[in-house]
Amino acid sequence: MFSKLKTLTVYHSDKLERKLPVSCVTDLVLLVEVPHRYFVNTYQVLLVLVWQRNSSLENSAYRIGMDMGLLYYGITVLMFALFVQTSFQLQISRSKVESLPGFQGPLPFELETGYVGVGETDDDMQVFYYFIKSENNPEKDPLMLWLTGGPGCSSFSGLAYQIGPLKFKIEEYNGSLPNLVLRPQSWTKVCSIIFVDLPLGTGFSYAKNLTAQRSDWKLVHHAHQFLRKWLIDHPEFLSNKFYMGADSYAGIPAPAIVQEISNGNEKGLQPWINLQGYLLGNPMTTRRERNEQIPFAHGMALISDELFASLQKNCKGEFVNVDSKNELCLRDIDSLDECLSEINMFYILDRYCKDDSRVQHEALWRRSLTQKLKASLSSHVTVPEISCQIYGFFLGTQWANDKSVRKALHIREGTIGEWRRCYTTDFERDIPNSFEIHVNLSTKGYRSLIYSGDHDAVIPFISTQAWIRALNYSIVDDWRAWLVDGQVGGYTRTYSNQMTFATVKGSGHTAPEYKPDEGFAMFTRWISNVPL
Repeated sequence: MFSKLKTLTVYHSDKLERKLPVSCVTDLVLLVEVPHRYFVNTYQVLLVLVWQRNSSLENSAYRIGMDMGLLYYGITVLMFALFVQTSFQLQISRSKVESLPGFQGPLPFELETGYVGVGETDDDMQVFYYFIKSENNPEKDPLMLWLTGGPGCSSFSGLAYQIGPLKFKIEEYNGSLPNLVLRPQSWTKVCSIIFVDLPLGTGFSYAKNLTAQRSDWKLVHHAHQFLRKWLIDHPEFLSNKFYMGADSYAGIPAPAIVQEISNGNEKGLQPWINLQGYLLGNPMTTRRERNEQIPFAHGMALISDELFASLQKNCKGEFVNVDSKNELCLRDIDSLDECLSEINMFYILDRYCKDDSRVQHEALWRRSLTQKLKASLSSHVTVPEISCQIYGFFLGTQWANDKSVRKALHIREGTIGEWRRCYTTDFERDIPNSFEIHVNLSTKGYRSLIYSGDHDAVIPFISTQAWIRALNYSIVDDWRAWLVDGQVGGYTRTYSNQMTFATVKGSGHTAPEYKPDEGFAMFTRWISNVPL
């Protein structure tokens, strides 16, 4: 093959061994990028091969003044690089999806699905993703990695129910494939988004040993490894501004992912990621959010003044770890359960559906918040009433388990049995809280948007305000309304550490799902770095 090789130039990250004259480039240029992690104590290597017929290797080297020792060294590195590149392709697979069952006609946006191997044995641990290019200017627009909470809920939730370009058409289920329609308020109008199924075992991601690979920190490491590998495979996005996005329970691991990306950049890991900041919706942060749920319920007139006063007195403000011997406190909690037994805690303005697996109050209110989220988001659902919010979740389950859908999404056969929106596989919660991580990130100059649907009783806005206030940063833009079409979309406050807090008025736990216009306006302004 080298009889047709005209020149071989080896570039290092800190110096250029030999710059190839443009005049030498005549026929074909092949770019081979070798990931940094394949080289021990050396630099990333960039190899440019220029082919030309009827030109010997020695003559070509002589013409551009290249030392033959360097040239043969380059060839040796090339052989290794080609081996690495071949192996690397086995770790990442991607496919373009031009149409989807249930959607009429070709997709009017670019969708890619694929797998990225993570961990020590890449073939054993495969992370599935959906990637949607910005519908505006993907070469310039930001890139965001989106992680849905749970833990264990597929990022398909974010794509199909909150911020993606598709949603299910709500109509009576007759056994046929549910239909998809476009969402006008898709965040992909202004941003390219990778929706990733993590932790392993979530959505279409899989691993041979799930139990050993499911914890907060392993999720963080897998997400970081996923992102760097994905960017190596998509080098056209390396210069785009990068943001991390997440909601609900993912408020615990997502800031840690941002921190690990930042640390990796500082250590010189390749590729360098153009990290700008992160955004979190109704995020769990301290794992003590339940202590703010009772004041929220009182403020929303869900419990009486007398019961609230009794709860404060008898439980002494502690509702996370209740003393089992405190009979007065337990009695008050029973009264609380009764008052809230027919309230949808994820969106208190929404109707309560008796078969809604998200609202199992009597048992859930006695558990910690993380246990509550795990139980309420994951139970298998039969056909709910069409007027219930979870009816859309039911349609999603039927759609994702259809053989034609799996074929269209290029799902590997035999890797996943029944697809569920949320799984309940054992998960180790080894990040106690993310507060200190926020403190660390804010000193590095990253931008952040923390938003809250103001009618979410699971992670109420007053809980989020409490930990933000504890950061003790000065206010640069005080509490004010932000508007959408001349109407109040919510309220916002901006801090000196480039953190913006915003409420979404009249919305719930997944704010863009309930208020798509307001959610889109909020995101578009923030990602464009303009005031809400």
